[in-house]
Amino acid sequence: MRTQVGIIGAGPAGLALARMLHLQGISSVVIENRSRDYIENRIRAGLIEHWAADMLTDIGVGERMKREGLVHWGTNFAINGDIHRIDFKALLNKRITIYGQQEVVKDLVERRIADGGPLLFEVDGVSVHDLTTDRPKIQFAHEGQAIELECDFIAGCDGYHGITRPSFPDGILNVYERDYPFGWLGILAESPPPDHDLIYSYNDDGFALYTMRSPTLARLYLQCDHDEHVDAWPDARIWENLHKRLGGARKLQEGKILQKGVTAMRSFVVEPMQYGRLFLAGDSAHIVPPTGAKGMNLAFADVVMLSRALDGFYKKQRTDLIEGYSKACLKRVWNAQRFSWWMTQIMHRFPDETPFDRRRQISDLRYITSSEAAMKSLAEQYVGLPID
Repeated sequence: MRTQVGIIGAGPAGLALARMLHLQGISSVVIENRSRDYIENRIRAGLIEHWAADMLTDIGVGERMKREGLVHWGTNFAINGDIHRIDFKALLNKRITIYGQQEVVKDLVERRIADGGPLLFEVDGVSVHDLTTDRPKIQFAHEGQAIELECDFIAGCDGYHGITRPSFPDGILNVYERDYPFGWLGILAESPPPDHDLIYSYNDDGFALYTMRSPTLARLYLQCDHDEHVDAWPDARIWENLHKRLGGARKLQEGKILQKGVTAMRSFVVEPMQYGRLFLAGDSAHIVPPTGAKGMNLAFADVVMLSRALDGFYKKQRTDLIEGYSKACLKRVWNAQRFSWWMTQIMHRFPDETPFDRRRQISDLRYITSSEAAMKSLAEQYVGLPID
């Protein structure tokens, strides 16, 4: 097989890149080791920044999002039950959209199939070769057949556990990471969300986040120990803590809990994001704690940068954008890491914190929710910085 760009991974990054390249007249092949059913039903958070929602519309995959997505022009910060609204519309005239990542994937898969571009599921034994030549290769098996795909470039959009990042030679990558001493218990419940907008709640008993999947489905999160087993959280304990951490400022209606699971929190970045003609994008290169809601948005930003670089290469024989891909992406990645870390440390109870630390956190939150300048700074980062 032969194509211009081989894309490993059919998540939001890989599929969005394939669509952008198609619009630019650049051929690609997308391969994925999971089934179509798996990737379309893998539940992930879905907070989409202002620019990213516009981008999805611009590339022709935003119609269902505009019909079914929940648009928010603000968010709420609660301090031990005292709720303050941060008005994105008044501050910036920008919004965020809640639309599940799996729904984004469904839309992108449907568009890819309509475009007629190769999209191969359930591939095995993927490996990459000849990365420093002008004809790198991807080898894999599909439906019992061994295949070698010759490319001009390879995009590694295969996530943290994928094969592309480990394919960098030893000594190339610098790894920066941080583990947090707590996790999130995520709950999906048949319960109306307690507010039209999200509620980020700082509480003496720990952080909680109140968000939604629809007007009748609440997506709720509770701070818990990073290694805690979900069995330690029976439904009664979950509702007790959700009510307590909301603090009575809003009414939370209980309902059937459909899903629950514990997720550890970590920050992770590798530099550089490219080697030869292999380029990393999305979770293969960086992971952020979910407090800042930047994961999928960073993946989209990566592939916007990569698609621009490839367009410049094929249409104008430019190599500077290809060579500068990693530097351009990492500037935004570190901005998102800083914001996500800041949101995490300001909202969560740390096991080694002192009374001083708690007073400082509350003072920070009171300043943020009372200063227009502070609210505007938070809103600017939360709704998404513009793409350079």
